[in-house]
Amino acid sequence: MSAKTKVTVDVVSDVVCPWCYVGKKHLEEAVRLRPDLDIEMRFLPYQLDETIPEEGLPRRDYMMKKFGDEARIEAIHDRLREVGRADNIPFAFEKITVSPNTLDSHRIIRWAAEAGVQPAVKDRLMRAYFTEGADLSDHAVLAKLAGEAGMVEAQVAEWLETDNDKDAVRADIQRARMMGVQGVPFFIIDHAVGVSGAQPADTLAQAIDYALKQREKGAA
Repeated sequence: MSAKTKVTVDVVSDVVCPWCYVGKKHLEEAVRLRPDLDIEMRFLPYQLDETIPEEGLPRRDYMMKKFGDEARIEAIHDRLREVGRADNIPFAFEKITVSPNTLDSHRIIRWAAEAGVQPAVKDRLMRAYFTEGADLSDHAVLAKLAGEAGMVEAQVAEWLETDNDKDAVRADIQRARMMGVQGVPFFIIDHAVGVSGAQPADTLAQAIDYALKQREKGAA
């Protein structure tokens, strides 16, 4: 049996971006559509708002300041709930009480890559935030979620009390911006093909095919 062709998909996203959660689900479906490939998903950091303090901000106040009125906020949430139903994401925006600074979440996701459980940790953090209303500014909550997804909870809790990898995460975010990433999710396929937005699974699968064709042309 011949080995599967390996492809990497780097996903630039933020854990509090609902469209990033949708995009992650679409990418997972795209992977299922290409069972003949060995597709590795890697998650890179991005912060929609790095100005939020470490302790977070009251969600309602933050959303009102950002969008202006309740009707507009509810319209946005209704649209996302509709999209989420199609992707088995039960968005529960009413449960979210804190808008967190996501730097610590991204540190954990970075550590999760070294532990070999990055996709699971990324998914657990997003699911906890969007469907359970978890406070991702709380170190105890973050460590517990990481533990549930395969990391060592006590170790994560210890690391979170340090400044380990804060600068590295910020550097990764800056690198993405220098590459031209202005919105997320953003998919970088095989280090060569960029796809912006929560595209449908078949679109992402076709982009993977295109990236492989470009690789073949380069080799030729």
